[in-house]
Amino acid sequence: MIKTLWSFRHFVVTSIWGELKGRFARSKLGLLWSVLHPLAQATIFAVVLSEVLGAKLGNIDNKAAYPIYLVAGLAGWNLFTEILNRCLTIFVEYSDTLKKIAFPRLCLPLIIWGTAMINHILLVIAAAVVFAFLGHYPSASWLFLPIGMLLVSIFAFGLGVFLGILNVFTRDVAHFFGIVLQIWFWLTPIIYSRDIIPKHLQSLIEINPMTALVGIYQNVMLYQRWPDIQLLVYPSALAIFFFILSFIVFRRASSDMLDAL
Repeated sequence: MIKTLWSFRHFVVTSIWGELKGRFARSKLGLLWSVLHPLAQATIFAVVLSEVLGAKLGNIDNKAAYPIYLVAGLAGWNLFTEILNRCLTIFVEYSDTLKKIAFPRLCLPLIIWGTAMINHILLVIAAAVVFAFLGHYPSASWLFLPIGMLLVSIFAFGLGVFLGILNVFTRDVAHFFGIVLQIWFWLTPIIYSRDIIPKHLQSLIEINPMTALVGIYQNVMLYQRWPDIQLLVYPSALAIFFFILSFIVFRRASSDMLDAL
């Protein structure tokens, strides 16, 4: 399977650029929209929560701490949801293409993965520029960001492809998981910090793998420190598990997918 995917690597790369061009066709700003949307979302949250509701972060004097915390958390979360949501429905969306053109079906989620990573890198660069204007400059800890991107994207890809295969046979999966993601977002310390969570809910936050994965961005971008490696063992193992599981399930279900589509 990997050998076949490698033989179609040029098709995947070309399709990634085609996906980016098609998404922003006839747009003057082009790829900038992929950066402006999440930055605008973070700005709205920051203004409403910090200025209107007076939300602040403890143990840090930087006035821009909360907006930076929000941008960092939303950056990691948006990468996760973009890959997951697209992989969840990609086989259904391109069902006609799969029936007419012969190519490895796993190329589709790989194209989604590559497109999301390019958008995400542009967003991180834009965030670094915004932080610099706020007097918060990148440090050596930012070198850990690629590892965070890799872990988040592997987890999203594995879980997304696994659920996307199930969605081919039962279309309720996509609708149900849309609700799950909304709950999942509020169970992840993005809008709030972990120190305000009641003790009886701490265990619920700790078993959430996205807590540690989003925490990579918050530690690196805001606190400018390396994440605790021990806290990354559990989400890393879970990410690798779903990544391998997605390939196993895809291989077994591949022959039946076209009939279901």
